[in-house]
Amino acid sequence: MKTRIASWTAAAALTVSAVVATAAPASADPVPGSPTQFYAYCSVDVLGVPVACTQTDEAHASHICQYLATPLGIGLDCIQRSAA
Repeated sequence: MKTRIASWTAAAALTVSAVVATAAPASADPVPGSPTQFYAYCSVDVLGVPVACTQTDEAHASHICQYLATPLGIGLDCIQRSAA
């Protein structure tokens, strides 16, 4: 069981690395009141986890993202925007 968890963790780390490489906030609209967050459009996998995020403007965004430091390096933390 521990081997499977370690393998899954490694796969998740690779996914996070791929997502970080895809989304860069340079031309994304910043979130008002938060200098570290930006708007992004993300595809969502079967489990509801955002993948393949691309920076975008507020009108086309599905998620609000920010970079964060993890033990594996830089990660991307995204939350889904409400429909309203």
